[in-house]
Amino acid sequence: MPRPKTLSNENVLEAASRLIHDHGPDALTFDSLARACGLSPATLVQRFKTKAGLKQAALLHAWDGLDAKTTALAASTPNTPEGAIELLVGLSHYGGIETYAEGLLLLREDLRDPALRARGAAWKVALCAALEVRFTGVAGAPRGIGLLMASQWQGSLLWWGFDPQGRVEDFVAAGLRSLIAAAVPATGHPLNRAASSDPRVASPAL
Repeated sequence: MPRPKTLSNENVLEAASRLIHDHGPDALTFDSLARACGLSPATLVQRFKTKAGLKQAALLHAWDGLDAKTTALAASTPNTPEGAIELLVGLSHYGGIETYAEGLLLLREDLRDPALRARGAAWKVALCAALEVRFTGVAGAPRGIGLLMASQWQGSLLWWGFDPQGRVEDFVAAGLRSLIAAAVPATGHPLNRAASSDPRVASPAL
C-alpha cells in the first residue's frame, strides 16, 4: 500500500520555486529540494522522475502563479488606458536589479523548453487582450495597442536594468504614458489632452 504524501505537490513546488528564485535554476536538485521541503530525495524522485522533470514542474508552477496574478490585476484595474498602465505596473514589482537579473535566468529556461515557451505564448495572448480591451471606445487608439503596450513594458524593464535609477514601477509607468501620448491622438485620450494643455509638454509628432 502506498505511503501517504506528507507534503502536497503544491507545497513542494513552492519550495522549489523559492530555491530557483534565490539561487537560480541550476541550484534546484533533488538533494537541495529535500533539504528545503523536508521530504527525502527518494520521495521526490518518485514524484518527479528526473531533474529535468522537476525543473519543468517548478517553472510550470511559476507560470500558474503569473497567470493568476495577471487575471487578478485584469479584474481589479479599470477598463481604461490608465487601467492598462496600472495592470502592467502591477506586474513590475521585481524589487532591486539583482532580483530582476536572477529572473532573466528563468527566461532562459522558458525559451529552452517547448512546453514553457507555449505557456509564454499563451500568456502574451491573454495579456494583450486584457490591455486591448482597456482602449475600447478610445478614439484613434491603433489596432494592436495591447501588444504595443506589452512590448513597451518589456523594453522598459530591460532599459531600467541597464541603469536602475529609481523605482522600476515609476520608470515603466513613464514609458507607457509616453507611448500612449505618441500613439493616441490628443482628442481621444485624457492623458494626452492634459499633456497638450500643459505648455511644459511638447506635442508628440504623429
